[in-house]
Amino acid sequence: MKNFEEILIFVAGGSPQIITETIYALATLKKPVYPDQIYIITTTAGRDIIRKALIQRNILASLFDEYNIVPVSLKEDNFLIPRNATGEEIDDIKTTEDNESMAELITSFVREKASNNRLRLHCSLAGGRKTMSFYLGAALQLFGRPWDKLYHVIVSPPEFESHPDFFYKSKKNRFLTVINTKGQTLSLPTDKAQIHLIDLPFIRLGKKIQLKSASFKELVAESQTEIELSLLQPEIKAKLSTRRLEVWGSFFQLTPTLLFIYTAFLKQKTHNCQCPEKKFCLDCTACYAETSELFAPAKLNSLKSEFLKIIGGQEFRWTAFISRWKAGIPTEVIRQYISKINRQIESQLGDETLASLCKITSQRQYAGTRYGLKIDKNKIYID
Repeated sequence: MKNFEEILIFVAGGSPQIITETIYALATLKKPVYPDQIYIITTTAGRDIIRKALIQRNILASLFDEYNIVPVSLKEDNFLIPRNATGEEIDDIKTTEDNESMAELITSFVREKASNNRLRLHCSLAGGRKTMSFYLGAALQLFGRPWDKLYHVIVSPPEFESHPDFFYKSKKNRFLTVINTKGQTLSLPTDKAQIHLIDLPFIRLGKKIQLKSASFKELVAESQTEIELSLLQPEIKAKLSTRRLEVWGSFFQLTPTLLFIYTAFLKQKTHNCQCPEKKFCLDCTACYAETSELFAPAKLNSLKSEFLKIIGGQEFRWTAFISRWKAGIPTEVIRQYISKINRQIESQLGDETLASLCKITSQRQYAGTRYGLKIDKNKIYID
């Protein structure tokens, strides 16, 4: 049984040769890759050229037959064409709006396919306009997984590149009329052609950062923010059902009560930000609050679902807990819990810098003391 379904994604324009050349190159690797699905991102003009060359002339069918590849048909759904503001498919990439439409199409399609771990993406950026190649490479960087691939295909000698009658290296040698770089007309045998598939390395951010934006521009901006933030701060993931917290690959456990108290501080940071206009928290402590506010009866009731996750859904324990603290949890009790939590974070993380960001800290203000977390609001995940 195959580990993956192999998905070939092309950006293409007036050179349909890059499609057959890439399929040929993949099929002739030491460990061949045969397509299960083929998608071509292009324009209406590009689609017409590709249909005429690969389908009407039976070039694609001949390639499949000659190299014993299970045929993959190119139907309407296999051509992906962006639309303009009036909903019409575009015939060329000419304007800023055309480029933006192409960027959105490529990004959303790669994102959709990369969300399925049963698929392996093979993306070729050899065809189409340069901006199309850029968008495909960028989309794969944003959403690619370790097993996804990015390719460029190079044909040599140059006389064969984009030759209207050269689509792949056939087993049957034939001669093509070509014009060399000196302008001379020559007859070259196709067995002299070399097709090189370049496996391009790229940075894979898929699953490494949590992207929520939709448009390409917003995704790039959000990714930049995440990268900048990751240089400043770690992320902390609270897995309530397993009572485990993860910080940059380090793990620590808390008892159910301590985890509940710590979760209250995490939620205060993420759900009660007083400065939403700020990208990063940095030294902002506006969300810090007194314990009498954080653990008042209304606040405790708002944390019921988190409490039930921590104790395995046992309603009777929640009833007992809320009955015990029906007037809220006293400040002196919370302070004791905070001390225990901070000691466990220090001892279990074993890293002073990480611990200082994860510990509950205090700030004296007027007649009271406010408590909160230094870690950035964008780096907190509660599950």
